[in-house]
Amino acid sequence: MLDWIAGALPGAVLLAIEGALLLIALAVAPRGRRPSSALAWILLIVVLPLVGLALFGLIGSPKLPKARRDKQRTMNERIEERSRAVEAVADTHAAPRWLAPIARLNRSVGAMPLIDGNAAELLPHFEEQLAALIQALDAAERYAHVEFYIVALDDTTRPFFAALERAVARGVEVRLLVDHLGSFKYPGFRRARKELTRIGVEWRLMLPVQPFRGRYQRPDLRNHRKLMVVDGTVAFVGSMNVIDPGYETWSNRRRRLRWRDLMVEVRGPIVQEVEAIFATDWFSETDQIPATTTVDAVANDDDPNTLLAQIAPSGPAFESENNLALFNSLIYAAEHRISITSPYFVPDESLLGAILTAARRGVDVELFVGEIGDQFFVFHAQHSYYRDLLEAGVRIYEYAAPTILHAKHMSVDDRVAVVGSSNMDIRSFQLDLELMMLVEGVAFTDALRRVEDEYRSRSKRIALEAWAGRSPFHAFIDGIARLTSAVQ
Repeated sequence: MLDWIAGALPGAVLLAIEGALLLIALAVAPRGRRPSSALAWILLIVVLPLVGLALFGLIGSPKLPKARRDKQRTMNERIEERSRAVEAVADTHAAPRWLAPIARLNRSVGAMPLIDGNAAELLPHFEEQLAALIQALDAAERYAHVEFYIVALDDTTRPFFAALERAVARGVEVRLLVDHLGSFKYPGFRRARKELTRIGVEWRLMLPVQPFRGRYQRPDLRNHRKLMVVDGTVAFVGSMNVIDPGYETWSNRRRRLRWRDLMVEVRGPIVQEVEAIFATDWFSETDQIPATTTVDAVANDDDPNTLLAQIAPSGPAFESENNLALFNSLIYAAEHRISITSPYFVPDESLLGAILTAARRGVDVELFVGEIGDQFFVFHAQHSYYRDLLEAGVRIYEYAAPTILHAKHMSVDDRVAVVGSSNMDIRSFQLDLELMMLVEGVAFTDALRRVEDEYRSRSKRIALEAWAGRSPFHAFIDGIARLTSAVQ
């Protein structure tokens, strides 16, 4: 009898441990998560308890620390107070009837109003993007606020650093924010830090992972925004980083990869909204609110050729997934045509459903992605969605290698577009601080269509039959990668 008990005891202990782990997983994993994400965490903790618990302890919380979220709310209140008198949509514009509710949604979750009186110019190529940034810095008289996910000093970006140095020498206040882990792996980042200090730029790391200095949060929560504001009169938003388009790692050089981005230069009252984003991020990292330009926002401009524009911030500092709500709303509102460009396309259930529904109700939907990718699991996870999209009638174009199509934008019907830093993937919805700009205007949307036309001319369209016939191993890897994307 005692021998039987002794033999059964280890099994009973293991069973009790498994049961305890399951109860713990059931108690903590579902909080604030979608069922699919919660289930993935529960399975990971039960099947691989040591690995699962370690990962959950490291990246289990999808929100920034409470102090950081409190700062976001403080800045939202300031923004709402300054823009309380601004109307949602100007009467002088023949805006689509569905735009006003979407603008109200953006304002409700992100505090920024849709405002008139703006001008914007698309910058689709790196050389003109860098030249425009340098030109703006050379024209700066009072201050320049610079914020990029990646900043590196290399032969290509050296003129940008020279422009920063010239601005500082003229007495311009230059503040610069750079994401810590986003830039850390690039050798040019260490050179950039030394150069920024040498020339007198006031710079800070965004979301630094420095536990021994008391600065720590979930390490894969990153600030992915890219923007620059000069003197409160001109701003830049989009997807580029301040680094050579080859991204200067040995692997990228071996594959001869080149990144392609899209930036927008904007003028008008929308510049103050971009500046408010910088001020929020600077406040979050330094506890200081930088001086900015105060200009009365224009609610109704008599010139119908100006643009309605709205900045839509998102990220783990907010209570909701602002960018996902924006994308879903625009896709459901579309009546004729949707063109999506996203280098990392891993939609959640709601976004996938919105796109499939739009295609099935007769909206012309196209998706631009890359023929090759720089992130293995994301690249294969997005492949797992192609068959459903193709069967619904979505046209998928792969931009030719060795270029990584890194731009992030969407155009809807003939008058509305969004451009910025957010991918259409779970990381951008939940883990990264992002910035998108919503624009209403025929001229701007036409210009974006011309950029999309160029993409199409450099891309190969995927055929359903060919995709369905890809190798079983490829499909297997795609499915596994799709499962890993749920662990957020």
